[in-house]
Amino acid sequence: MALLLPFSTGSSLPNFRFRRTPLRSSSERQALFNRVAPFYDNLTDLLSLGQHRIWKRMSVSWSGAKMGDSVLDLCCGSGDVTFLLSEKVEVEGKVIGLDYAKDQLSVASSRQKLKSKACYMNIEWVVGDALDLPFSNGHFDAITMGYGLRNVVDKHKAMKEICRVLKTGSRLSILDFNKSAYPVTSSQSQPSLQEMVIVIVVVPGASRFGLVDDYKYLKRSIREFLTGDELEKLALDVGFSDARYYEIAGGLMGNLVATR
Repeated sequence: MALLLPFSTGSSLPNFRFRRTPLRSSSERQALFNRVAPFYDNLTDLLSLGQHRIWKRMSVSWSGAKMGDSVLDLCCGSGDVTFLLSEKVEVEGKVIGLDYAKDQLSVASSRQKLKSKACYMNIEWVVGDALDLPFSNGHFDAITMGYGLRNVVDKHKAMKEICRVLKTGSRLSILDFNKSAYPVTSSQSQPSLQEMVIVIVVVPGASRFGLVDDYKYLKRSIREFLTGDELEKLALDVGFSDARYYEIAGGLMGNLVATR
């Protein structure tokens, strides 16, 4: 995504008007991701120049998933990370992709049917809520979450649920936009790096698919998200024994790795 930024931090920005109120309820967020489901993959490729594939592979590697494991991909969307997990655990393993947006899971299921690798048949798609996971304690050997925690209404409860269903000694890997504790510009009059990306890249890109209103929520969702230090503290508070946060993609993205 950094390749899409041919401007300085002092550049003037187009006057896009962003949604003044964030998406507060689960139903609003569910409706949003159902609406964007048909265009989600193409738009993600466009906005990141395909770089998201590298970040997702990194996140899956950090999860520690291996052959024969039972793993969970939370807020799986159309299944990018889920398929990568399947390749890690192979045909001997089991993968569950969980999301509360049925239309996203429909896209994921359609993609699964078009793939030829035998390991992809070990995936089960589940409609579910990250705040109330339908699994027993200590059920999974690894858990991933790509661009999901930022959109969960109660992050503490979601992390507590993740900790509950993860086996002792196993890892959680969460990939999302990075909210830097030391932004490129801290002045009220200057936009952050993420805000510039959203205004100059994301919103115009989304407009090509008729989704500009849906993607405007990103600016506020990132601003209200947790910093790396805060994510580490949250993980430790809910019961993880260790938590490390890594900034990637020049600080635009970040990945939390927590051990149960």
